[in-house]
Amino acid sequence: MRKLTYSSYLFGPDFPPPPLLSPLPSPSPSLQTSFSDLNDREIFLFSSVPTAKSIFDFATLSFIACLILLSLFAFSFVFHLRLRSRRLQHLRNFNSLWTVRLLLVSFAAFWALNEILRLPFVRRKYFYPYLPPISLQQQAHICKLHVVLSLGLFEPGFLITLLFLVNVSIKKRNPCPVWALVSIFAACTPIALLQIFFVYFWSLEAKLSKFLHGSSVLSKDNFGNGTVLCTYPFFSCVVFSAFAIAYVMVFLLSCWRVLTFVINKSIRRRINSLSTMIMVALPLQILCLSLSWLWMPEYVAYGCVVLAMFVGVTCCMVVGEVILVIKPIKDALDAGGNFSRCDSGNVSCEALEARDPNQL
Repeated sequence: MRKLTYSSYLFGPDFPPPPLLSPLPSPSPSLQTSFSDLNDREIFLFSSVPTAKSIFDFATLSFIACLILLSLFAFSFVFHLRLRSRRLQHLRNFNSLWTVRLLLVSFAAFWALNEILRLPFVRRKYFYPYLPPISLQQQAHICKLHVVLSLGLFEPGFLITLLFLVNVSIKKRNPCPVWALVSIFAACTPIALLQIFFVYFWSLEAKLSKFLHGSSVLSKDNFGNGTVLCTYPFFSCVVFSAFAIAYVMVFLLSCWRVLTFVINKSIRRRINSLSTMIMVALPLQILCLSLSWLWMPEYVAYGCVVLAMFVGVTCCMVVGEVILVIKPIKDALDAGGNFSRCDSGNVSCEALEARDPNQL
């Protein structure tokens, strides 16, 4: 059985190395410095049974592949609309938001790719053999980068872009594309800066327990082989949870405004599905982030909690891409085709012209 500890090699020699608990071969002096006390975080509800990490890695990679394939499909829809709008006048107004929809898909795709960084099996087998030798400290920096990008940029950016598209769907005039992108990135900046501050630059880091700010732990087997495992720092989880709670309240208010504005039953179903997914995914993520501190990353319970959180966020992004990118573009393309044939008398041109092309 492994003993999983925070690495003093990674986080500084704050504590002396504990004595060996079994008559196993002693690791080399360079590896002995990587042990430290974990009394702050060794709280387990389940038995400390190491998990087969390859199972969780395989499940995570499967969902990542599905999300990336859907994102590529959404990319093709966006660019197809871009090309069609040059010939069809009816699509030009809708196409003014193509950059925002492209940004939504990009955030989802980059979030999925960034999640690969926290999978030790993938890093060890597919990344490290093709890179120069990477020390344990450099591997810990990869985990820090994962936390900042995931909880500070890509997921908040996706959620803020999603909220922007919901709000703009009931406006009579489309905003300037440049202004839209600037406003989205400006809204993402505070949480990104907070994550960077707590992960990299917090001055109180040396005075607090490692589990409050550490973004990685070092797993050692009985033979002294070390593996850096990524975790979610406590303060990063607090920052994201505060953002998620505020976001849910603002999002529900925006959905209520849209539902009072539209009368189309199909659009109402889309809004209800989207709001339900947000109300399930974000509270589930907050709950899983809180529960993840009851176990170490080597154990079955931790793997289940993180996988449940990952699946919830993935489903949220899938629903968002389908409802806010794929379905509206499909409807716009169908309306554009009908508009080009309305002179034949089979389709009402007035009905098509009266329809808002940017509604969900």
